[in-house]
Formats: sequence, structure tokens, C-alpha cells
Amino acid sequence: MMLLVGTAKGGFILEGNSSRKNWKLRGPYFDGYETYDMVADSSGGKPVLYAGVNTWTWGPTIYKSSDLGKSWKRAKSSPRFAAKKDGLVVKRIWNIQPDGDGKLYAGVEPAALFFSEDDSTSWQEFKALNYHETREKWQPGNGGLCLHTIMIHPRNKKKIRVGISAVGVLGSDDGGDEWRFMNKKIRVDFNPTKYPEYGQCVHKIDSNPSKPDTLYLQNHGGVYKSEDFGEKWTEISKGKGLPSDFGFPIAVNRTKPDMAYVFPLVGMGRFPPKGKFQVWITRNGGKDWAASDKGLPERAYFGVLREALAIDNEEPGGVYCGTTTGQVFYTRNEGDSWDEMVHNLPRITSVSLLSSN
Repeated sequence: MMLLVGTAKGGFILEGNSSRKNWKLRGPYFDGYETYDMVADSSGGKPVLYAGVNTWTWGPTIYKSSDLGKSWKRAKSSPRFAAKKDGLVVKRIWNIQPDGDGKLYAGVEPAALFFSEDDSTSWQEFKALNYHETREKWQPGNGGLCLHTIMIHPRNKKKIRVGISAVGVLGSDDGGDEWRFMNKKIRVDFNPTKYPEYGQCVHKIDSNPSKPDTLYLQNHGGVYKSEDFGEKWTEISKGKGLPSDFGFPIAVNRTKPDMAYVFPLVGMGRFPPKGKFQVWITRNGGKDWAASDKGLPERAYFGVLREALAIDNEEPGGVYCGTTTGQVFYTRNEGDSWDEMVHNLPRITSVSLLSSN
């Protein structure tokens, strides 16, 4: 098993044995460059690793590796706007998502979606989204106007959902020719209109592959659930035990589709409530939440960013999170207890897995 870790100053790889107890660190790669996402694509048989690296020499760049990260090469091309419209220039690559059939998606800042069908030799735009008629009214979140989540329905690849901060959820049912806002019942506490058509600061969306129509969403305010692939949303945070409705990541257990994990934060410092680092878990689809902190620091003033949470396919499931102060914590028992895997890395921006099975 491999854990791919992107940081503010490069990428790292942690290699674990079958017991998930012993891990060896490799890196840094892309030394000194922001690495917002690192992912593995095994759709072609032999895994290919991709990294979204924000360089000051070549701009936002896709790197790839065909030897499990031992060596990396710049891809022949990286996402770029074809039309020089309204000064649109790709500033950062936020998210890379393989669809499992050889197609690669990339979400960028300022909010736009691209795809490659030739192993990142060339990239094409989703023009209907990237030049949407409402685009001039889109506003950035605190981290920028970023397209950070890409959800491809595994049984119908034409159904796509994306999360944009601070625009909300947009969806296409025809492979990207037409897009619509899908923010029904998602609130905006910082807006005079609490339930606008768009303007929601969605932070992350996830689902279990065996139950793909059920989406879980961490919003700037509130945790939400949809059982129809985003058509309508129900809040599952208010009055359910969570100490805060704010957080960045959310992830769903890979073998238990009603089990999800969030990391509540409070205040402008984005600290854990009362300075106590806790993972909050629902085991019943959001009916209630309970804290998990055995083995975690009792005092902590750091957070977990939107891409820095991953779950493996093992039974019981392993959960891996990277912090803004450079630690990776993990559990091999779905959250009953936690261990520290590594510390003193740069600020961790992403965590993802390449499983052995």
C-alpha cells in the first residue's frame, strides 16, 4: 500500500506493508513547489501516478510517474484555457480525478474543469462550465475560486458533479455539454439570502463506490447528504452531536457506505473545538455523530484540509489524515484508535492511496 502525500513544499510517498503498521517515507519530489493533489490511476493495469504541481517556472503543471514514484516527468501538456477571455489564466491545479476508464479530469483555480483522454498528452475544456453565463458573478472562497471536487458516477460516466468554492455544486447529465446548479437546501450563512441558487461555499463531497447516488458534503456551514446524486440535499449536522458545522474534508468508508468522517473546526484560526483534535464519525448515515480521539493529541491547534483525508479498501477500514502542521495520523480499525505515522512534514495539502488489492 502507498500513501501519496502532497504538501506546500513538494510531494512525499509513504510505503506500508500488508499489516499497515510499518511505513517508509520517500521524497520530497517537486522540491519546494506546492503540490495540491497526488493520485494513482490503475485503469490501464500498471499504476500511473499523477501530481498537480504549482510551479513558478512552468506554471501549474501535471507530473506523472510510471514507476511508482521513483521518477517523475512533466506531462506533455497541462490544463490551460484555450480562449483568452476575461483574463482567465490557470493559477493552481486543485484536483486530479481518473474515471477508471482511461479518462483523466482536472479541477483548477480559477474554477474550471478539464479532461484528457491521452494520458495527459493534451487537455480539453468543458466550455459550457468554464464559460458559464453566470461566471462573472462567481465569488472566491478564502482559498480562492477553486474547483476542488470531481465526482463521476461509476455506472453512468456522463453524470458529473463538481464542487466549487464559493459557488456550490454544479452537475451535468450529458457528459459536460450542459451544466446546472445543484444547491437545493444547502444554506449560505454569510449571505443575506440563505438558500440562493448559487454562492454556496462547498468544501468537499464524497461517496461510497458501491452506493454512488448517496453523496456526503461538508459545507462552509453544515454537513449534508443527498440520496439522488445531488438533486436535493438534507442537512445531517444540526442537532446530531457535532461540536461545529464547519470543516474542510469529508470521506465515506469504502466497505460501509453509511459510515463517514469529518473534522470540525471553529473560529478564524480554523482550530479544533476547545483545542482538542477529534475525528467525528457517523455510522448510520448521519443520524448521529460521535467523537473519536484515542491516540490523538489532547491539545492541538491545527486542521485537516479538504484533500488531506483518505480511506482504504481494507476490512476493517484504514483512515489516513494529514494536518496543516505536517503530521499524518491513521487508524487501522475505522477510528477506534489512532497512531501517528509521520511528523514534521510541510503543511499537508492532500492525501490519497494506492492500495495493493
